[in-house]
Amino acid sequence: MMLAVDIGNTHTVFGIYDGKKLLGNWRVTSFVTRTEDEFGALVKTFCEQAGTSHKKIRSIGISSVVPNLTGVMELMAKKYFDTEPVIISSTLPLGITVRYDDPLSVGADRLCNAVAGLAKYKGPLVIVDFGTATTFDVVSAEGEYIGGSIAPGIETSANELHHRAAKLPKIDLHFPKKTIGTNTVESMQSGILFSAVDAMEAMIRRISKELDDYPTVVATGGFSELMKKHSKIINHHEPTLVLEGIRLIVERVQKRKTNRK
Repeated sequence: MMLAVDIGNTHTVFGIYDGKKLLGNWRVTSFVTRTEDEFGALVKTFCEQAGTSHKKIRSIGISSVVPNLTGVMELMAKKYFDTEPVIISSTLPLGITVRYDDPLSVGADRLCNAVAGLAKYKGPLVIVDFGTATTFDVVSAEGEYIGGSIAPGIETSANELHHRAAKLPKIDLHFPKKTIGTNTVESMQSGILFSAVDAMEAMIRRISKELDDYPTVVATGGFSELMKKHSKIINHHEPTLVLEGIRLIVERVQKRKTNRK
């Protein structure tokens, strides 16, 4: 069994795999003050909820964009599972060529999305990850990661608007019935969410022109289900794509170690 950990700026997602089967996934806030003992206790609880024992976990993969938590999670892996975790980066055998100017600067979550996306669908491919940032990751028809775009995330935009404008409230993020809002909350929901859909679709069209081909569009991340319901341009919804990418990369790393022996 394997533990996949996706450490994001806002949330950390844990996934427990039995072979290729995802037994369950859990989302917690990415507090940088959490200790390895707190994470260890959480994982034990998650294993119980999945109907298994934490003692069965033999490998751990970590995708992290929060350096302060990466080390803490490494300590947790060693202390509670007696295993050296695989930390996702472009230096690993990903099974995909990274054509970024500096491959080491590509976020681990973006690499995982590309690896898992290509494993499920043929290129060209655009994976849109609706998280703290909204990222667009592009895989060519030849199966190479060629780059993408990064924009402020939906919740990030909403929070920034609330903090910077004294009279604008903090709102729940769901689509209003109409574009023309008749009160402040509906007006903010309309502006934030409908403009996010339109911006995403416009970006896909721009990317398509540069590819000279129309890509398969895959949505993932915390707001992906909400966005999928309001955009016909999204072909597939894969909420656990980063976890799947972690699993695939860890398998490749383990296979390489076995072959070397």
